[in-house]
Amino acid sequence: MLKHRGFPGRLPSTDFQFVIRRAVKKKGPTKIIRRERFRDRNLADRKADAGFMAALWAHFGEEPFVRGNLDAGRLSWLFGREVVPAEDPFDPASYDALLKINLKIAQASFPQVFAEDAEDFGFDADDDYDDLDEDE
Repeated sequence: MLKHRGFPGRLPSTDFQFVIRRAVKKKGPTKIIRRERFRDRNLADRKADAGFMAALWAHFGEEPFVRGNLDAGRLSWLFGREVVPAEDPFDPASYDALLKINLKIAQASFPQVFAEDAEDFGFDADDDYDDLDEDE
């Protein structure tokens, strides 16, 4: 499993995680699914989605990226809309799956992330897992 060094581990001051520490070996990776976001979702959930999109945009931009240690649950809230498969066939239960940001939809869904005066989500450069061994 590829670990994205420098990618924020979570949304600051919350328990919304963005990455996982180690690969799931017994059952395999959690499958990425498309989750519906309803208008009545609470503010914290919407902020976590925007923060995760901001982290994806800052870290990967428009380039395809490997799922790696990105949290499947958090990806699932964006999958099929702002984050789409970058390969065909796509395996939603693989740490090696390639994804990319659908920029047009992401800009419409999260204008605060892409604005010139984009919101600062308070990511700390030290908030990652560089201290963990690769074999964990």
